[in-house]
Amino acid sequence: MSAHPYEYYIDIVTKRYFDGVDNYNLDQVLDCFHEDAVLTEVTSMTVHEGRDQGIRTMFEGLFDAHSRIWHGNFVHTADTENEAICSQFSVEVTPKGADEELRYENSNRFYLKDGKFTRVFVYMSGENLLK
Repeated sequence: MSAHPYEYYIDIVTKRYFDGVDNYNLDQVLDCFHEDAVLTEVTSMTVHEGRDQGIRTMFEGLFDAHSRIWHGNFVHTADTENEAICSQFSVEVTPKGADEELRYENSNRFYLKDGKFTRVFVYMSGENLLK
């Protein structure tokens, strides 16, 4: 059984991880990951390995390329016994220099160990923004 209650999983995903992404707070985002974490954008099979290498570089690129990022309309299913949570959500992003925002309906599967992400699988409804 997980050492963390159901609410913890909702909190790390929405109030820590996605809040950090939406507010361009890289340290807050990276603090959600173990050092050896892997993030995979499944739709295009893009893999980012290591919190301080691949995942950091991916988020730096995302932040540099967009003037606005927003995640919301969350629906979560948490599996506390196996330390996992699946989240469906809406995404709105505005690329720098563009007048029009992009909208996505995405789903992420987060696997945790000791309260931090070890593996994250991202399913995007549009072009991969996590290159």
